[in-house]
Amino acid sequence: QVQLVESGGGSVQPGGSLRLSCAASGFTTNYYVIGWFRQAPGKEREGVSCISRSDGSTAYADSVKGRFTISINHAKNTVYLQMNSLNPEDTAVYYCGAVRVVGPGLPPTVDYVYASWGQGTQVTVSS
Repeated sequence: QVQLVESGGGSVQPGGSLRLSCAASGFTTNYYVIGWFRQAPGKEREGVSCISRSDGSTAYADSVKGRFTISINHAKNTVYLQMNSLNPEDTAVYYCGAVRVVGPGLPPTVDYVYASWGQGTQVTVSS
């Protein structure tokens, strides 16, 4: 099973930036989707972004398009989420997840069901 270790959360002011990291291990094939989802108090889990490990395809939720960038460093088996122009609506616990898929590409929605996920990291955006 894929193991995921998250880091990079913290507290920032509106307009600030953070980069979340998700170090992964245990991949058995190149065909995985890795992504980020978040959950704020009293709200349902929301898919944020995902990336295909095999072909690099990316997808984003409408709420973060143009502000967040997902990337992968294959040598380090680490997925990053660069978050810019943060606002209080981004405050949530952020989780990374991974799921094995049958081939390249991404599912039609960023709101994906993952087989493995990390422990979560808190992101707080406030003045």
